[in-house]
This record gives sequence, structure tokens and C-alpha cells, in this order.
Amino acid sequence: MMRSAKAGNKTAQQFRDAALPCLDDAYAFAQVLMRTEADAELAVQECYLRALRRFDGLRGTAVKPWLLTILKAVCQERLGRKLAGENAAPERRNSATIRQLVADLPAPLREVIALREMIDLSYKEIAEVTGIPVTTVMSRIAEARALLLAARRAANKAAQVKPAGASKPTIYRANAC
Repeated sequence: MMRSAKAGNKTAQQFRDAALPCLDDAYAFAQVLMRTEADAELAVQECYLRALRRFDGLRGTAVKPWLLTILKAVCQERLGRKLAGENAAPERRNSATIRQLVADLPAPLREVIALREMIDLSYKEIAEVTGIPVTTVMSRIAEARALLLAARRAANKAAQVKPAGASKPTIYRANAC
């Protein structure tokens, strides 16, 4: 009995040592997938509980892709339950911040761009997390970057256009009579 308790503590400590450094990246990825802080927090908590239960079965040393794969599954399950209970249309934002532009991407593109640019995973690690070939990862990242660039340019162009009906600035002359 005492041996199993000590073994459990050792596993828990190994899990903490391996998984806690990935917590910020997991939360950032969950925010991209879930779109609200509260839903992201719940998803990360559920992910870490599942990961702890399955930690003994982990093979290899790549903990981050393994954790993010679990997180993706948790987020998909939660979103599926949420959408089954609601009939909500996807949210659209007009603001031109990068996070908002990323949030407006289709889900497959949003996932890969977040994993690459926000969490800094390699293409191979992204392929592991998403379950798609590396070549598909590469094409999705290229497509996401092109869409983000086009959206950013459109937002910048819209910001430079003066509103209709704006009057010309008044010019004051020093020696006017």
C-alpha cells in the first residue's frame, strides 16, 4: 500500500515538472479555440486532469504537443456541447487587432496559426497536435498568413480613409484683414 502511494506521488511530481512549464501556452491556445477566458480556463483545467490520469502512458519526451492534443480534444468537446445547446452564429469583430483578426479565421486556420505564431511549435509538432500531415499544416499556415495580411491591409486602409462629410480644415492667416 505504501509503495503505491509513493509511486503516485512520484508520478504526480514528474507530471508537475513536465506539464506546468506548458501551462501558459496551453491557456493561450485554449483562448484562441474557446474565445472566452472563462471557457479557456475550464478547458485547460479539464485538459490537465485528463493528462495527469494518462501521464503514465506517455511515451517519449514531447509533453507540449501531447498536452495540446488533449486540450484540442477538450475544446472541441466543450464547443460541441455549447453549440448543441445554442444556435449561435460566429462572432464577427470590426476592430483590427491581431488577436481579433486571428479569431475571425476559420477554425482549422486559427488552430495552426495559433500553434505556430503564439505557442511557437514546429510544423511537425503542429501536425501531431492537429492530427493532419505536415504538408497540410504548411498550406494552412500559408493560407492563414495571407488572410491575416489581407485583413490587416484592409483595416489599415479603412483607418486612413477620412469619414464622408468631413469639412476641410480651417486655415488661419496672420495678416488677414
